[in-house]
Amino acid sequence: MQIFPLHPFRPQGDIPALRQQVRALVAEHEHRWTPLQRANCWFSFDPEFSRAMGAAGLLGMTWPKQYGGHERTMLERYVVLEELLAAGAPAGLHWIADRQTGALLVRYGTEAQREKYLPGMARGEIYACIGLSEPNSGSDLASVRTFAKKTNEGWLVNGQKVWTSGAHKSHAALTLLRTEEGSERQQGLSQLMIDLDTPGITIRPIIDMTGTHHFNEIFFEDVLLPHDALVGVEGQGWRQVTAELALERSGPERYLSSHVLLVALIDAIGPNPADEIAELIGRLTAEMWTLRQMSMSTAAKLDAGEDPIVEAAIVKDLGNAYEQALPRLVQAATDTDLAGSSALSQLLAYYLLAAPSFSLRGGTPEVLRGIIAKGLGLR
Repeated sequence: MQIFPLHPFRPQGDIPALRQQVRALVAEHEHRWTPLQRANCWFSFDPEFSRAMGAAGLLGMTWPKQYGGHERTMLERYVVLEELLAAGAPAGLHWIADRQTGALLVRYGTEAQREKYLPGMARGEIYACIGLSEPNSGSDLASVRTFAKKTNEGWLVNGQKVWTSGAHKSHAALTLLRTEEGSERQQGLSQLMIDLDTPGITIRPIIDMTGTHHFNEIFFEDVLLPHDALVGVEGQGWRQVTAELALERSGPERYLSSHVLLVALIDAIGPNPADEIAELIGRLTAEMWTLRQMSMSTAAKLDAGEDPIVEAAIVKDLGNAYEQALPRLVQAATDTDLAGSSALSQLLAYYLLAAPSFSLRGGTPEVLRGIIAKGLGLR
């Protein structure tokens, strides 16, 4: 018996033509991309490609046309994401705005907020990040301490966010803040849309073990925001952000972030692999296909208006385990020189360092398994 029945993934429109459109766009730009830019591609930046995506109508696909969107289905958008990730197309600049910030503004934002941000996001010209994690909190999102005090002049914000992906490239941050003095845990939280050029904001880089800069710290020192920076309902930030995380956790990026490594392995091995390598490729492909079916089903539930928080957590937990195991398995099965210049060497060296972080972004396994256990009635 299936505890969570799979929803059929039946996108509308001419899907083969949509896939070919994305592949043709990638082909126009991929001559500029190095193997390492293709690795973990939704953290790699290419402004020209982001603008080309917008011009092709491949950003803001599900948003209303009046805000620059295209009123296509979530499942059609899923197809586009699959193609981008399979190709390792650097999509980091527009990724968060297109994946969750824009969608949340469509759902909860004011008319003024939608008009201000969404058209530029759909053009691939306005980038966003999300301010969630804080120092000394680990993955305990409910321990938010950054405070926004409501004054006659507006919201006065003080505090710090950390691990904020892409903040140094972003124009705005959708930020979870404590807005009720004395409140604790999930109570008294709200979301504010913060323009990052506002006085009092300092962004500092966090360089990871691979030498890559996509994480940041954001400091807020007496940052004054207008009252209309509030997104949705004051005090309902927890409910809003958990719905937002379902969009973040269930997408194909949760099992395709390392896909270019598998492709590089297949290319390097050639058409006549040894039995051990052939078995490994078959195993990894089967696991990826299973994760794909689960992810597509979760996308279909989101498209049907459901809120599959538990299913999204399962996809992310299993997807992280797959992606973290992949480079170790490839290393064990091959004699790849990690200091070599081949695509396989470069990608394997990168993923061996980067893979441990995959289970941190979007929620650790402990957090995800707690969500799953609660959803199954086990706690």
